[in-house]
Amino acid sequence: MSNKTYRAYKTHKTYKAHKTHKTYKTYKAMNKKERLVAAIEHGTVIDHIPAEKTYQVASLLGLFELKSPVTIGINYPSKKVGNKGIIKVSDKFFTDAEISRLSVVAPKVILNIIRDYEVVEKKTVETPAEIRGIVKCNNPKCITNNEPMATHFHVQGGTLTCHYCEKEQDISRVQLV
Repeated sequence: MSNKTYRAYKTHKTYKAHKTHKTYKTYKAMNKKERLVAAIEHGTVIDHIPAEKTYQVASLLGLFELKSPVTIGINYPSKKVGNKGIIKVSDKFFTDAEISRLSVVAPKVILNIIRDYEVVEKKTVETPAEIRGIVKCNNPKCITNNEPMATHFHVQGGTLTCHYCEKEQDISRVQLV
């Protein structure tokens, strides 16, 4: 049923009597599920990713290896970040560790948890106070670059400080492990 047909149907005097009719229910369900990017029944939507970071986020979360459907869109207009990326992952809910990894590459993105085509929870990804095993220390003499051990950084604003060598680096210029 097209929008024009539906509007005509809605203004008809028998509209209220037909609210339980299958056509009405089908239209309402389709209207809700039709989006610029297809809706997902269960899973996670990562929204407001800076467009240039979208593929990095997908790679970081291992989305290219998943067997479930993944939709990646970039350069959608956004008032919040200019051009944004969006990733929809069916049947996948991310752990806190995965979200921490995401916060290094794209802080302030929005995670929408979807169940039965409805957003049941929204989370804004924040960078934690400490980051472990995600970022490489840029000091070649740091013990983490010379011994098999995980990195550990303290976060203050946009600066990461290595726990071991105390070398500081800008969070926007980090190299991932």
